[in-house]
Amino acid sequence: MLHVRPPFSSGHSNRRDFLKVGGLAFSGIHLPKLLASESRGSARSCIVIFQHGGASQLDTFDPKPEAVADIRGSFKAIPTAVPGVRFSELLPRSAKANRKFSVIRSMHSDEAIHERARQYVFSGTKPRNELLQPSYGAILAKEWGPKNGLPPFVAIPMADLAFEAGFLGPTYDPFISGDPSAKDFSVKDLTLPGGIGLQEASSRAALLAALDSEFKRVEQSPLIESIDEFYQKAFDLISSPEAKQAFDIGAEPAKLRDAYGRTTVGQGALLARRLVEAGVRLATIFHGGYDTHVENEPRCKEIVPAFDQAFTALLDDLEQRGMLDTTLVLVVGDFGRTPKINFSGGRDHWPGAFSVALAGAGIQGGVVVGETDDHAAHPVDRPVSIEDLGATVYKALGIDYRKNYHANGRPVAINKEGHPVNELWS
Repeated sequence: MLHVRPPFSSGHSNRRDFLKVGGLAFSGIHLPKLLASESRGSARSCIVIFQHGGASQLDTFDPKPEAVADIRGSFKAIPTAVPGVRFSELLPRSAKANRKFSVIRSMHSDEAIHERARQYVFSGTKPRNELLQPSYGAILAKEWGPKNGLPPFVAIPMADLAFEAGFLGPTYDPFISGDPSAKDFSVKDLTLPGGIGLQEASSRAALLAALDSEFKRVEQSPLIESIDEFYQKAFDLISSPEAKQAFDIGAEPAKLRDAYGRTTVGQGALLARRLVEAGVRLATIFHGGYDTHVENEPRCKEIVPAFDQAFTALLDDLEQRGMLDTTLVLVVGDFGRTPKINFSGGRDHWPGAFSVALAGAGIQGGVVVGETDDHAAHPVDRPVSIEDLGATVYKALGIDYRKNYHANGRPVAINKEGHPVNELWS
């Protein structure tokens, strides 16, 4: 094993239709299902940079400069701040900042289809047909609840099924921010429709509550109860100056915004920092473009440097603000890419081996866990499963990874058979 240490230590659409007919479904308000009940929990938070599509391990954190050309590609391997560790030349900033984060090179998965692979990665539990496992963000939303009136779980700029709360219910689904790199960026769910003021919205809410009480005589369901429970919180968030301020990325100095990069991942990482600083528990930046079945190298030249800039700026910013020790930063994708470059110059899906990066929450910097073979095709030492990664995330966040919830009348483990990668803290 290469283990380098630094030299220093669902349903009821009829109700929605009913409300729309009455003109009471506010077009800008989808928040009731997104907010969880107030509760006191850990002070920790989490930022996930998700490399949508699956980043090539060879072209990022696990280059193989001695391999043949159609394996290694044309990118060179460069030294990092940690002796003996090399990254792809596409990651020069990460190479210099390697003492601030660690890498697991021996990740592996059983899923090679995007949708199931993402569900696996975002929950730490293998997908099954009978129920959808809650994502990390949904678990944090349930365990810790909101803080300072902000939604506990935010997806930037988008989300998909893998982010959802599954059997926990829509109350714990993510709040969707939109793209903070857009020139006209604004969060629609913090803004009332044109022509409606807070006083009028409150009057409509009172009318809705009266209609709801009549509606309940006809239909009762857990979904309705959860919506009713958090409907007031939706109005609280819309009227909250703190929430508007947290999402106002334009308040950041232009120099800092430039340091992150004026890209979706760069501005997304900056927005995530603002949100966790304000009280959001988990923010995920969805960085697309890694599904490089064709023209892998031209596409990597575009997307990997944008990630490199955003990731290192985020680590610097968190460290300077004294937030890195209490914020877990995770970089992960669907899976890896094929070691051999295909006839279209691309790399295809490859769950056999891939890399993830982790920082903060007490994790040591400069550690490399595990090792792959000469082609970065399979782990040859210290293989780490998705379940192990899940247990590691929960440990870093102070959540018991052996905990059970109940679904369909039976206990369901939030992490099944995973073991934390304790080398990250040793």
